[in-house]
Amino acid sequence: LTMELSEKGGVENNGFVQNEAFEDKETDTSSQEEMPKTCSILVDPVAVEETVLKPYAGMPKEVLLQFSSQARYRVTREILFWLIIAASVALVGATIAIIALSPKCLDWWQASPIYQIYPRSFKDSDMDGNGDLKGIQEKLDHITYLNIKTIWITSFFKSPLKDLGYGAEDFYDIDPIFGSMKDFENLIAAIHDKGLKVIMDLIPNHTSDKHWWFQLSRNRTGKYTDYYIWQDCVQAAGSVIPPNNWVSVFGNSSWQFDEVRQQCYFHQFGKEQPDLNFRSPDVRQEIHDIIKFWLGKGVDGFSFGTVKFLLEATHLRDEPPVNKSQNGESITAYSQLHHDYTTTQVGLHDIIRSFRHTMNEFSREPGRYRFMGSHDDEKEDIEATMMYYGTPFIQEADFPFNFNLINMKNLSGNSIFEAVDLWMRNMPAGKWPNWAVGSPNAARLSTRIGYEFADVMNMLLLTLPGTPVTYYGEEIGMENIASENVSEEHVNSAPVVATLAEKSPMQWNGEVNAGFTEGNSSWLPVHFNYRSINVEFQKMWSTSKLSLYRALTSLRNSELAMNRGWMCYIWSDNNLFAYVRELDGLDKVFLMVLNFGQKSTIELKAIVPNLPDEAVVRLNTHFKNITKVTTTQLITIERGEGLVLEYKTTKPVHTMEAFQGKCFVAEKACYSKAFNLLYTNC
Repeated sequence: LTMELSEKGGVENNGFVQNEAFEDKETDTSSQEEMPKTCSILVDPVAVEETVLKPYAGMPKEVLLQFSSQARYRVTREILFWLIIAASVALVGATIAIIALSPKCLDWWQASPIYQIYPRSFKDSDMDGNGDLKGIQEKLDHITYLNIKTIWITSFFKSPLKDLGYGAEDFYDIDPIFGSMKDFENLIAAIHDKGLKVIMDLIPNHTSDKHWWFQLSRNRTGKYTDYYIWQDCVQAAGSVIPPNNWVSVFGNSSWQFDEVRQQCYFHQFGKEQPDLNFRSPDVRQEIHDIIKFWLGKGVDGFSFGTVKFLLEATHLRDEPPVNKSQNGESITAYSQLHHDYTTTQVGLHDIIRSFRHTMNEFSREPGRYRFMGSHDDEKEDIEATMMYYGTPFIQEADFPFNFNLINMKNLSGNSIFEAVDLWMRNMPAGKWPNWAVGSPNAARLSTRIGYEFADVMNMLLLTLPGTPVTYYGEEIGMENIASENVSEEHVNSAPVVATLAEKSPMQWNGEVNAGFTEGNSSWLPVHFNYRSINVEFQKMWSTSKLSLYRALTSLRNSELAMNRGWMCYIWSDNNLFAYVRELDGLDKVFLMVLNFGQKSTIELKAIVPNLPDEAVVRLNTHFKNITKVTTTQLITIERGEGLVLEYKTTKPVHTMEAFQGKCFVAEKACYSKAFNLLYTNC
């Protein structure tokens, strides 16, 4: 390659460095004639190409474009581009597949036990002897200490308290005994700040006779005229003859004559609690407005009580007596009639579905699903109870509260099995179970079944599938106060005196009044055993009922098989009830062996094929041999003792032929050990 360089008088060097010869010539330009000169230089083509094409840092755009169009750079760039596209598509596809195959996450009302509080007896903050909303706020740390995230507060509406607050005088206000609306708003904020949820009671069936709706209705004022159920009564010989033989839950006629309106009004409960007329569109709208008001205040859900009483037959026929030979005039007790015309009437579930629809309007926000429970105890009719779940296409309650374990007439392994199986076998497919062992309307657990069986019952409650409900104080084994310590003066209503013994103040410590109040007295007496049965003392005692309760809630919250796995019945007899909790894909299985009778032995190895010879004791109500290995050949279980055993297997019980029909699962899921995730396509 030959390159020609043009030089004019040695002044231009076209980019080359000047040498001395050129400098000499430049000094003598006057004596020489400027002549263009041409010189040829031989240059290596390869060297030139390398010099020209080699990229360097900071090259301008024009140079960069020369390189980017070259094949080796263009092909590399295109390969990287399509690799990124392919990876993105694969990632999106994998995400869609995971979402499609993953089971629905457990909602907040499924993931945590529910702690039910009777507010008048939980904690007094102002020394008047009555528990209040500020008192609940003061004790929220106790709820978190129990590993619980949902609180259920029973009725606190403004009320004459004739029936312990369930006959509201004003659905939009707080009874002064519990505090103010500002106290409620502060409580809601504090609950949510701690990551907790709150459910409240709503009894839509009736109001107090002090409610302004009733006052307007008895005076036949406008639309309020038909807000309640009024009928003409026959008056003879100075007495009132009711329209029919309907009897109230508390006994005697469910009709009460009103002097102002000169008619009888209907009441399913006390005469101070007139029933609302749910056949009136205006009444139904009032209840929907009440629901919206409290949801707007931040409430996370409702327990709707006494809903089976919302409608009555319009024909007003006499209800058939249980004993057909009984004289009709002698019927005064609720149990003496079949309540065919005053409960569960046609149209009832349409009303409940409308409640659900209103609540769903507030559930659209992510993470703000509003829970709905129904609170009716259909003791003899399990099918009627299951109807509150709704249908596969139309939702009603998330679950009707389950009181089977409270309603048992005697305690044994077989009775426990029957109570559990009754619910699980009748529950609609895909629905979620729940369990309760205590209630404001039933004797306390330790009183009802005996203090020595309280721990094993709590172990049952917290290891069954579904949502457990704990009534305040059951975690420490509180008992009913003596019946002679309660009287009508505490509530001004004789029918509810019988339910006061289980509502005694919460026992927080061994100080005066059990730490419930700093006042001189409490609205109900504190149980005499409060110095040994209280929260503060049991926190320091590693083998206390409180310690066991916390260990059980921790186990339930941390183990997948306890959260949403299968339950299979293994054994039941007069003393023992045994079952397993397991999850597809997970080799860890939990086996519960609970004794509700006398000391017994059980050969688990003979009952469950392929059961390992040994299992680890995860929990024991008697706190024996925890974390130690025990044999499964022959296990001895003491009276009131419960065991949670853990073992590993590749053959889960629910796949065994011998246990078909004895296994149930609510939210089915399978575990992938390789990806550490749950999926549904098992």
